[in-house]
Amino acid sequence: VIRDLLKAHEAPFYFIDFHTTSSKTLPFITINDAMINRKFARKFPVPIILGIEEYLEGPVLNFINEFGYVSLGFESGQHASEEARVNSVAFLWMSLVFSGALEKEDVKDFSTYYSELKQSAAHNRNFYEITERYAVEPGDSYEMVPGFYSFEPVAKGTLLASHNEQTVVAEKGGILFMPLYQKQGAEGYFMIRRIPKWVLALSAGLRKVRADHLLAALPGVSWKNREKAQLVVNLKVARFYSKAIFHLLGYRSRILDRDRILINNREKVARNELYEHAPWY
Repeated sequence: VIRDLLKAHEAPFYFIDFHTTSSKTLPFITINDAMINRKFARKFPVPIILGIEEYLEGPVLNFINEFGYVSLGFESGQHASEEARVNSVAFLWMSLVFSGALEKEDVKDFSTYYSELKQSAAHNRNFYEITERYAVEPGDSYEMVPGFYSFEPVAKGTLLASHNEQTVVAEKGGILFMPLYQKQGAEGYFMIRRIPKWVLALSAGLRKVRADHLLAALPGVSWKNREKAQLVVNLKVARFYSKAIFHLLGYRSRILDRDRILINNREKVARNELYEHAPWY
């Protein structure tokens, strides 16, 4: 269906994937870290999470990003809560205005929607990145300690869950994200950290001058093909490998085997030309 839609129209598409979570949470956005996604997501008064696509298998936003269009996920709140419903409605109207489909004046309660969402997010507009995923396998017995919520700071040693009758504690201090309070799910929880503004600015500048082309000159790093959209990192040689460096330059990683990692350039496929006249670009 999506392929047929993209073939039928040469347009600046905006894909929005609406979700709720099993735990209490501030409303937030998840994106693949291409600059067009980052720029559009910044229009909304909610926190923005980078990097979750590296930990999940088969998310639809990864598929959309391979075509280079703006796409983001919006988590509006806890399952079945009134706040989640209100946040979703507000986000939908704001998306229509920010994308240019509607004028702000055409949406009677636009200012109210914006204020409600900003308040629901506790005025938090920071960027965060995923630093840890706690995995739960099919058939495992997993139960989160009651009362945790997304964006809650936790100290090292905090009791978080019971997993196959073993206790799970925080190995180091951090910010808890999406603790699991339902039977379905392969992630017991994530940990995140805030990204400083200077790091975001540096990454934008390095991508603009295409500094990533210097990576292929490093030992153990090579282009996978002539299109130069993917790099293969040999971990036996490239012991300096740091995921943070590749994130800075717009790449996301995927493990090929024990010794190799494939990293994909998010910016290479971005359809910037379709959005360059948008007011947010």
